[in-house]
Amino acid sequence: MLAITLALIAALAYGLSDFLGGALSQTRSSWMVAMVSQLTAAAATALAAAFLAGSPQPTDFAWAIAAGVGEGVGIAALYRGLSQSRMAIVAPISGVGAALVPVAVGLATGDTLGPLAWIGLVIAFPALYFIPQSDRRGADSRSTTRAGIVNGAIAGLGFGTQFALVGQISGQSGLLPIALLWLASVGAIIIVAMALRQPWLPRRGDSLGPVLAVGPISALAVVAFLLATQQGLLTIVSVITAFYSAVTVVLAVLVLREKIGRLQLVGLALALASVVLVTAG
Repeated sequence: MLAITLALIAALAYGLSDFLGGALSQTRSSWMVAMVSQLTAAAATALAAAFLAGSPQPTDFAWAIAAGVGEGVGIAALYRGLSQSRMAIVAPISGVGAALVPVAVGLATGDTLGPLAWIGLVIAFPALYFIPQSDRRGADSRSTTRAGIVNGAIAGLGFGTQFALVGQISGQSGLLPIALLWLASVGAIIIVAMALRQPWLPRRGDSLGPVLAVGPISALAVVAFLLATQQGLLTIVSVITAFYSAVTVVLAVLVLREKIGRLQLVGLALALASVVLVTAG
């Protein structure tokens, strides 16, 4: 039960940070928002590591660096997608990839599930499919929808890779490897931005206060996910955490007044059923 609770906390924190980062990316460079928020996440995690230093091994740092690259690619693609398309399209698509990769790794490395958990796992994927569906025909241009789908898919693969690799970090590692994860993420963002010739440094007039607030929330999400994987199965924890997309969609509806269709409601209902079944299984 503790693993489920921590995974739900991770989902809420991921969903909130993605919503805030996506909203801020609509008026600022998405690359800058990603880079600055990851830096503040590193600072917040390093501060917390003073109280939870642990005894990390070299392999823990290696897993963290690789996970940070996945996080950097994922968050840059997500913020770019959220700045170009509706959150109700981009976020759920990223959630599919974020669940698929660690589920495959978890099952391959020996995770075993009960009958109810299997049903919940199966339900999760149609839920993640229905959440981005819109009943409005022609509401979005083809280019906007395509950009949302492509960036959402890249983000999902990045996050899924991060989830799978964070799940390999040992329970005695503390938080120092996670601080390194964020620094690796910053490096990946800068390298990709420079390769694509995208602006990643703050510009004159950019208000950084709101951007700085995103990082600690992201840090909470990863720490909660790490602790959840140490208490439960990577497969189950990853699926529940992947419902961060539902949190982002709900916030987009409540705050940005994005419309939610009947198919999306079906997806959200299935997501709730999935969490209940996985918890019961």
